[in-house]
Parts: sequence; C-alpha cells; structure tokens
Amino acid sequence: MTDTDRIVILGGHGKIALLAAPRLTAAGFTVDSVIRKEDQRDDVREAGANPVVLDIETATEEDLAKQFTGAKAVVFSAGAGGADPQRTHAVDYEAAVRAMKTAQQAGVQRFVIVSYVTAGIDVDRLEEDNSFFPYAKAKHDADAHLRETELDYTILGPGRLTLDPASEQIQVVDSHGEAEGRTLTDEEKVTSRDNVAAVITHVLRDGAGVRETVNFFDGSTPIAEAIR
Repeated sequence: MTDTDRIVILGGHGKIALLAAPRLTAAGFTVDSVIRKEDQRDDVREAGANPVVLDIETATEEDLAKQFTGAKAVVFSAGAGGADPQRTHAVDYEAAVRAMKTAQQAGVQRFVIVSYVTAGIDVDRLEEDNSFFPYAKAKHDADAHLRETELDYTILGPGRLTLDPASEQIQVVDSHGEAEGRTLTDEEKVTSRDNVAAVITHVLRDGAGVRETVNFFDGSTPIAEAIR
C-alpha cells in the first residue's frame, strides 16, 4: 500500500463518512478521517480509518496541506447541520472552498463532495428569510465553485437521507430531483446514507463520474451501471 492509495475524508465522524470508511478500506484504500473532537477517535478507528483531529472550520490552508499532500483524493462530507447560518456558511461554503484550493495546491486532483439533490435550484426558489436558505446557498455556491476549478470533481446529490442498509442500486435524476419520463413520489425521493457511501467508493475506485454532478435516489439500477 502506497500513499497514493490514501483518501482523506473531511467530516470523518458524520454518518456517511463512517459508512464510507470501511467500504473504502475494503476497496484497497487507506483512509484518514478528519474529525473535530478527540472523543470521536474510537468511532473512526472502528470504521477502519485513521482519525485526524483538525477543525476544518478554523484550519488554515497550511493545516490542510499537511493532510492532503500525497493523497489520492479528498472527500468533503462535512457540514454544520444548518442550524446556525454563520457556521453553515463557514463550514459548508468557506471550508469547502478552502479544501478545494488546498487540494489543487497540494497536487490532489480528485475531489468528491457530498451535496444534495436540488442544491442547484433551491437558491432561486426559496425566499432569503427561509430557514433552509443559508444551507441551500452554501451548498449551491460551494458546488458552483468546484465546477470552476480544474479538479477532477464529482458532486453527489442524494435525496432525503435515510438509515436504511444500502441496496447498491440507485436512480439518477435531474437537478429538480425528477426522473426522465415520470413524476416521482415523495416516498421515492430518498437516498440511503449507505448507498451514498457505496457511490463514494465506486467513483473513487473506478474513476467514475469525473467532472459530473450526480443527483440520485435509491432505485433499481446497479451503481456501477448508473454512474460510469
């Protein structure tokens, strides 16, 4: 195992990250999971990853570069939770952009970010005083910035997240969260976190979805067929 097989996950104690880590290690990668708190170390180790304590909200580009240099890819799966608009902007936008810039400077070409299915359109249909607007704008702007970089990015847009086990099958949808040829019910517009973890592993292992935005729900198409 060489350093070029190393994946750095930002937001390493999140539910998706803890599901992705064992999948990535099973695929032959080593995983450094960046976490905010010392007491999260054991959970990360149990998931098969190496815990790295670093608060990405306050981390400098130099701090991040120490973690990124020599890695194969960066996965941004961090989030402030949306409760505090200022912190949402600091984590979901500013820290994401700082990670993108540092990845480029550190020579890490591959960058995967976890967004959400309608991030591309919500800023245009929500009022600014809507409590969800700060999160929607942060994700929208981070995704837009990533598309303007030269990174080999994949932007993942899952639907309403569930704790269901991965079906390993998804349905790719458009930026409005709709499938070609038919209208989906609210019950269909869900995505298992474990399926998101499986998609992260697929795009990194197989080099799929490069410079693409992939919006998806749980579905009936095997992941490897749905995202090439």
